[in-house]
Amino acid sequence: MNNLVVLPMVIPVLAGILFVFFRNQIKLQRWISFIVMIGNIGIAAYLLHLNQIAGIQRIDFSGWMPPFGISFVADSFALILVLITSLVAAICLIYAFSSIGEAREKMYFYSFVNFLVAGVNGSFLTGDLFNLYVCFEIMLLASYVLIALGGEKVQLRESIKYVLINVLSSWFFLVAIAYLYGAIGTLNMAHISERIAESGQTPLLTVISIVFLTVFALKAGLLLYFWLPGSYSIAPTAIAALFGALLTKVGIYAMIRVFTLFFYHDPSITHTFITVLAALTLIGGSIGAVAYKDIRLIVTYNVVIAVGFILVGLAVATPEALEGSIYYLMHDMIVKALLFLLAGTMISVTGTTRIDEMSGLIRNYPLLGWMFFIVMLSLAGVPPLSGFIGKVLVGQGTIETGSYILLALAFLSSIFVLYSLLRVFLQCFWGETIISSEDEIPMKNGWMIPCAILTIGTIVLGLGAEFIFPYVSDAANTLLNPSDYIDAVLTQD
Repeated sequence: MNNLVVLPMVIPVLAGILFVFFRNQIKLQRWISFIVMIGNIGIAAYLLHLNQIAGIQRIDFSGWMPPFGISFVADSFALILVLITSLVAAICLIYAFSSIGEAREKMYFYSFVNFLVAGVNGSFLTGDLFNLYVCFEIMLLASYVLIALGGEKVQLRESIKYVLINVLSSWFFLVAIAYLYGAIGTLNMAHISERIAESGQTPLLTVISIVFLTVFALKAGLLLYFWLPGSYSIAPTAIAALFGALLTKVGIYAMIRVFTLFFYHDPSITHTFITVLAALTLIGGSIGAVAYKDIRLIVTYNVVIAVGFILVGLAVATPEALEGSIYYLMHDMIVKALLFLLAGTMISVTGTTRIDEMSGLIRNYPLLGWMFFIVMLSLAGVPPLSGFIGKVLVGQGTIETGSYILLALAFLSSIFVLYSLLRVFLQCFWGETIISSEDEIPMKNGWMIPCAILTIGTIVLGLGAEFIFPYVSDAANTLLNPSDYIDAVLTQD
């Protein structure tokens, strides 16, 4: 038992509650929030290293041993995502310090960011299916407030749609949990896996698995992404970056966890559904990315493409494909946060969201332009940047299983990503500048430093693959061997 496992969720919750009593102490809230995220990075890094030495870590609350009590389980997959989540949140907070505005800061902005991170980390670490639902709701409740923070008309309109869709999907989630509990008699995730393995995946369980797939598809934006572009494009830049980097990834995580731990016995049905959904998502996201001239919508449709690409690895479910999905998931969390921050900065300095109304920005802001160029290459999968490794591994998995249509769609989507962002780069950064020296808005360090850190991050993730890959390989191995997870949770200490 390791008490550190629960801290990435507990510490942000405590910080968020504390800030309620210090509403006007903005600097205090800033520093404590940043320290909390840095602390979570250290805890996740230490536990990830400990996993390689001592195996999967867990904590059983109140001394109730599994499967009767609630457990948090920290395997490599969960810890990698907790680490990247905390890193991205810390960087987005730095950007928020100089962009979010004092009015929003006094409306408990930092409390709800901490609650959001707590819900995300709790979703990654929980070993109990109902607790996964609870952590989802913590995350979503915080996101409801953040998306509407400021009270602008467009925010209220999109937030109503966002709330209704997520309330509906949460209801389906609860129904699916109830039916699964009725069929299996347990909510401990390792115990569910063990019982399904013993009894076999019956037709009833397969139907339940499709309900779970529908729920997580709504959460992740897998085909059912109609709510996503509008919702993510109207939030302030720092909040949009958090949403784009983290929220869909929780749905992806839940789908990968459930369909490698529970419902892997009848892949001809479940994984075929995932294959079709991933393919359609790649097509729809690619069309959306090139159809608009609003930079916010172009960026959000790139989020949709990434969801489809990551889940190609789950659909194929070979060791290489899952390793590629995990690596690309890490890459996408960093790069999507960077892309949202860069797009928000471009909007701030030009006062417009349309790419046909921007021009020549590289003359005024050369560093901004070259960082956008790097993120464009990374998302397109150009070596040695981080996107290349995940794409190669997923491609290798599709070739091994003969899934050539998925392979073609996955790599055609990369061309659409490159085209959509190259169009932005050429339109917005080249040509005659639209900003005179008198109208030029000074670039704030609080904008550039977070973008620079994330740009370095995508380079390091690509060049440092040899150091990072053992952790990714261990995560994929645990997913492909449910017995490792079951033994770590159900074995009495």
